[in-house]
Amino acid sequence: MEHPLARSEGVARWLSWGRRGTAGAAIPMSLAFEGVTQRFGEVTALEDVTLAIAPGEIVALLGQSGCGKTTLLRLAAGVERPSAGKVLLEGQDVSAPDAFIEPEKRGVGLVFQDYALFPHLNVLENVRFGLRGYDDASAQATALRAIARVGLADLAEAYPHMLSGGEQQRVALARAVAPRPGVLLMDEPFSNLDRRLRDVVRDETAALLQETGATSIIVTHDPEDAMRIADRIVLMRSGRIVQIGTSEELYRKPVSLFAARFFCDFTEINGIAERGAVETPVGRFAAPGLADGQEAVVCVRPHAIRLVPKGFCLPARVVMRRFLGEVDHLLLAVGGLEKPLVGRVSLPGSIREGEDIGIDIQSDEVLVFASGDT
Repeated sequence: MEHPLARSEGVARWLSWGRRGTAGAAIPMSLAFEGVTQRFGEVTALEDVTLAIAPGEIVALLGQSGCGKTTLLRLAAGVERPSAGKVLLEGQDVSAPDAFIEPEKRGVGLVFQDYALFPHLNVLENVRFGLRGYDDASAQATALRAIARVGLADLAEAYPHMLSGGEQQRVALARAVAPRPGVLLMDEPFSNLDRRLRDVVRDETAALLQETGATSIIVTHDPEDAMRIADRIVLMRSGRIVQIGTSEELYRKPVSLFAARFFCDFTEINGIAERGAVETPVGRFAAPGLADGQEAVVCVRPHAIRLVPKGFCLPARVVMRRFLGEVDHLLLAVGGLEKPLVGRVSLPGSIREGEDIGIDIQSDEVLVFASGDT
């Protein structure tokens, strides 16, 4: 059956990846950072970062631009040397000044954000470039298999300038996995993709990583990318690690307001903690760990809101409604709130702007933090 997106030649080509299970398996390596600090003049890009990644684990480094995630990736690859601390592969310090191991000897594959393809080499030659230790026949066969796996067998003789940005990315991925590296590093691999195609590419990349078994680090600023592809997420800010955990752990139990904001757009309501809770115009919510009189921020997730008939629960008025397909995006005016409450709900029937309704808020989808806990 034709994929619903495959109605244009460009999209159809994106969907035409090679058969799953045909990528060569790697021998995964453990990777660790111990007390890593990286300075560029007066700027500290990383400060005392410690992280251990198990063999075969897929980890996403998540954060805003300038948080240090790409710097950490480059240290793992050996493209940069740390100002302090250690980078360990299989327990061996590969970053020591007197025993530094160069990138090409680390068994690490790297996909740069700009792909870094050689413009004077065709697709096959670009992929073969990473197979210099192979004999000609083995290099040819291995490169062709990698190109076929990413669905570009018919473009093996094409040059980078003849390819779309997405196709260039797939060539870079094929080049990185062809030598079967023990560690694979990817810098913002999905940032340049059309939103319609992003899911397909992300799923195929995840399948390829699982097939190779390589220990993988993916740098991204998009929480959805991280949640859909990684075993664990490392959230970073200003050169430090904020929180490490599974996607569910970071979403359900963020350690700070900063971490919570990264995974959801809240309605934030200021309040004061009293007797272990915060009273707000939309309800009273538990505030464990906050002292009496402490200023707090109550974060109401959009899907925490349930609509009920007018006259039940909390009265509200629909000031804006936007149909998004599976859900409706609502702005709800509630007495006592300066700004509208944001909701995303599945509506059983039509609802009009200006209509008065009732709302109920699921308390387990509300988070409370101390003010300034960012």
